[in-house]
Amino acid sequence: QSLVNGEIDVLVCTTIIETGVDLPSANTLIIENADRMGLSQLHQLRGRVGRSERQAYAYFTYRPGKALTDIAKKRLSAIREYAEFGAGFKIALCDLEIRGAGNILGAEQHGYIDSIGYDLYVKLLSEAVLEEKGEKPEGAFESVIDFKVDAHIPEYYISSGALRMEIYKKMSHIKTPDDMQDVLDELIDRFGEVPKATDRLLKVAMSRAVAEKAGIPRVELKRGSILFYMDKPDLSIWSMILEKHRGKLIGAQGPAPIVYRLQVGEDPVNVLAEIFEEYYHELA
Repeated sequence: QSLVNGEIDVLVCTTIIETGVDLPSANTLIIENADRMGLSQLHQLRGRVGRSERQAYAYFTYRPGKALTDIAKKRLSAIREYAEFGAGFKIALCDLEIRGAGNILGAEQHGYIDSIGYDLYVKLLSEAVLEEKGEKPEGAFESVIDFKVDAHIPEYYISSGALRMEIYKKMSHIKTPDDMQDVLDELIDRFGEVPKATDRLLKVAMSRAVAEKAGIPRVELKRGSILFYMDKPDLSIWSMILEKHRGKLIGAQGPAPIVYRLQVGEDPVNVLAEIFEEYYHELA
């Protein structure tokens, strides 16, 4: 209050001011040990000055001779580079790249996402957001592809967390084999040869989309066989497809699945993608 009233000219305080203290008269900010703070925190602190037409200055300092970590250097470089008005979004993207997008998009996943998978996790999160807004999510049919395989985008292939997020989003919009091919071509053009784990992810995404279009609720990889669960399969289409792939038709109605027995050396994800690509063209 004394600073607001002009009784004092200098305020020494903790980072509590980042929570929204509005002092239009303040035009100089000096931050000690800035290398210990997060990028978004530094951005919030910097916003406490320059809140009027007066020229403002923000100084981010650290102890002389201190060896900064690579992350600290990146944070300080980013806060110096993105100083223009409205730079908050760029700061957020840079923060994402520095910290990473987390294991939610990696080979190792933890917590609930490990149990239900990335796609379902994102769906549940989106539904929760809509529910909080008082809106009802659309009740679309969903299929489950239950394959215990390594399917993700490795960091060594796309190091930027923001770019990986962009590609994951594009994969989630795959609806047809042509969509899958478009994303694959884009990956090769931008990042080079696609790793096996990413190729599997593309094929699983396409297969699930076709399964949803065909009304197939579940596909499972179990004991060397691919099991297709559906209530009323079109036996003429499935007999033709599975015969071509040397599969065996087991069960025609009810809970008994249609089964494809994998041959020695066959990649289950490749076989799944081939079957669903043919099935898609039959549906079309």
